Amino acid sequence: MTNLAKPDWTTIAPPVDDGAADHLVGMPLPNVKLATTDDTYVSLASLRGILVLYIYPMTGSPDKALPDNWDAIPGARGCTPQSCSFRDHFEELKTHGVAHLFGLSTQDTKYQKEAAARLHLPFALLSDEALTFAKALKLPTFEVDDMTLLKRMSMIVRDGVIVKTFYPIFPPDQDAEQIIQHLLDA
Repeated sequence: MTNLAKPDWTTIAPPVDDGAADHLVGMPLPNVKLATTDDTYVSLASLRGILVLYIYPMTGSPDKALPDNWDAIPGARGCTPQSCSFRDHFEELKTHGVAHLFGLSTQDTKYQKEAAARLHLPFALLSDEALTFAKALKLPTFEVDDMTLLKRMSMIVRDGVIVKTFYPIFPPDQDAEQIIQHLLDA
């Protein structure tokens, strides 16, 4: 597995809660087919049981530079640590009733496949490259280098309906632990 040095989160701009996710709890997921890194398509609205969906701006790639001043954008940094956290807690999430786990970004599937393989993710990443899913839910976004990216958040969905959101998330490498704690307390 890929082991990365833990970032010093005190040097990274933390996000603030701008209320952009307040409307989501109680909403049904839209019936949108999303491309997966498993070479299939999935409509999250059709999945039964508990679904955990973590949403991230973009993963970096060893051979590509991140956008200029990436660390200065509140909440932008940390996609790889967030994904690795879900990877490391995957089995524990399943023991707490999570039937489905996916990561979602606006990056294309080809790009996401490289990240999923490099990070040894035991679950698929989903591409919302056209922002169809994001627009249907009015998910929070930001712009950088002519890209529209999703702000980092996570949600717990039960039988196609959002029951809990986590927004903003900081530090991102603790996202999976927050969700596990919520599942324990529920």
